Amino acid sequence: MDFFDFLTLIGGLCLFLFGMNVMGDALERRAGNKLSSIIGRLTTNKFAGFLTGLAVTAVIQSSSATTVMVVGFVNSGLMTLKQSIGVIMGANIGTTVTAWILSLGGIQSDNFFVQLFKPTSFTPVLALIGIIFIMFSKTNKRKDTGSIFLGFAVLMFGMETMSGAVYGLSNVPEFQQLFTMFKNPIMGVLAGAILTAIIQSSSASVGILQALTVTGQVTYGAAFPIIMGQNIGTCITAILSSFGTNKNAKRVALAHLSFNIIGTVVLMIVLYIVRWIFAPAILNETATHLGIAIAHTSFNVICTILLFPMSSLLEKLVCKIIPDNNKKDEICELDERLLSTPAVALSTCRKYAVDMARYSIHAIKGSIYILSDYKPALAEEIRELEEKTDHYEDIIGNYLVKLSSHQINEDESAEAAKLLRVIGDFERISDHGVNLLESAEELHDKKIVFSDSAKSELTVLTNAVDEICSLALEAFEENNLESAFDIEPLEEIIDRLKEKLRTNHILRLQQGECGIEAGFVWSDLLTNLERVSDHCSNIGGCIIETSHNNLNMHESLRIIKSENGDFKKKYETYLDKYALPKSKLTYYNK
Repeated sequence: MDFFDFLTLIGGLCLFLFGMNVMGDALERRAGNKLSSIIGRLTTNKFAGFLTGLAVTAVIQSSSATTVMVVGFVNSGLMTLKQSIGVIMGANIGTTVTAWILSLGGIQSDNFFVQLFKPTSFTPVLALIGIIFIMFSKTNKRKDTGSIFLGFAVLMFGMETMSGAVYGLSNVPEFQQLFTMFKNPIMGVLAGAILTAIIQSSSASVGILQALTVTGQVTYGAAFPIIMGQNIGTCITAILSSFGTNKNAKRVALAHLSFNIIGTVVLMIVLYIVRWIFAPAILNETATHLGIAIAHTSFNVICTILLFPMSSLLEKLVCKIIPDNNKKDEICELDERLLSTPAVALSTCRKYAVDMARYSIHAIKGSIYILSDYKPALAEEIRELEEKTDHYEDIIGNYLVKLSSHQINEDESAEAAKLLRVIGDFERISDHGVNLLESAEELHDKKIVFSDSAKSELTVLTNAVDEICSLALEAFEENNLESAFDIEPLEEIIDRLKEKLRTNHILRLQQGECGIEAGFVWSDLLTNLERVSDHCSNIGGCIIETSHNNLNMHESLRIIKSENGDFKKKYETYLDKYALPKSKLTYYNK
């Protein structure tokens, strides 16, 4: 092997890693919606988590990417440590798919049809399809599909280039001595761990090992320890990803490392015993592409079979190493690790937005209740909820802005725009909740009492606002169009009620039934309640327009009022439901 062969080796390695990176990123984007759907079905059942990890990793072909996502989910409070351990075990098996694909490079036959399965035969076709998709497609999905094909073609070309460059090493004594040294299991494990830690991909390091098999110097006795070490080295990605996270997220990275170290130690002991007692001939046989793939899969399957029943003990171990302290670990930020998979990041963002919406509606309903029954503890809870919604608006808004800088498709872009608009309305609803609370405190502190007729009218209005808030939450949380359509007729009823209540109170002031001070508080109450309904209308309109791919909310609402026959029926229904009690006021009886 001369200097130019060495340059060819470096070039082949770079192409191999670049192709794997391009293909992996494109697979993540292309399967993004399915990934979020699969991960969304996670349960506390560890077997379901195992299957999820296996499926996701088999799709995106990177256990490192899956583990980083898991760290992000746990750090964001969307997954428990118990769930994550099952996912990690599944990911370790899912990542072996890559080695099986790369093993196609070892096919040797003169048969025309068998040769068609060799990468050198079909990758040029994939490259051609990929470049056509990338250059001439207008949709991101087709471009991503093209990137998958082209990335795979580059990956396989890099593999072939490496194999060709290292072929001459078979006659180099130093290279022979190197792999003789790796027959020492400990040295092999260290070599595999260090190489994988550097390139941060066990799939890539296994591919490099497969490329080296063409030299004829890689025996199974040397390959087995290297493969074990590769599984330890791939943990570096999760460990680096866990920096700056909460305790449970750090435990996920530690669980990943512990799982692979324990599995390696157990199988190393078995390997030593088998070699000492039986001295099997296979350990001295030359490894092949297919043999490496089988060994890689077998190691991970055996580790999982051994440790899967003891996952709860693994959980206790990492909790013992990273103990809890007295201070409660709070979730305060969306995890930026998830931004590398926009569909999953957006799904996570929506879950946070739903939490924010619940806090907001809880706050406004609490403030409505406190108007008639003031309780200091409830007042404190309302303010805490309002602070939470403020914080959530900040982190979700900033996260969505960062997400927009990544490559997202049209549907994801529309969903991100919807979330940005809706969280603003929910935040304002909680603000009006605090405004209502302040009015309630003024009534309580100054001992201001409304007349019986005013109380009855206010009850009608607050009941209507309570219902429209429930409709807005349901419309957003469940993407319920029926609830969204019900919001607008009720909002018009609330507008009508506000004007009637304002007029009636003026008459009560004129007739001496209420005082001036009560009138100021009354005006504030009406204004805040009416504005809450306006924000609910914005939320409903946003849900409707997104479902119809219409970016003009006012146009959507105009169509609802003018062309939707159900609008008038609902309006009449709400008109009867929220009719004001009969009053003795002169204006009302005219």
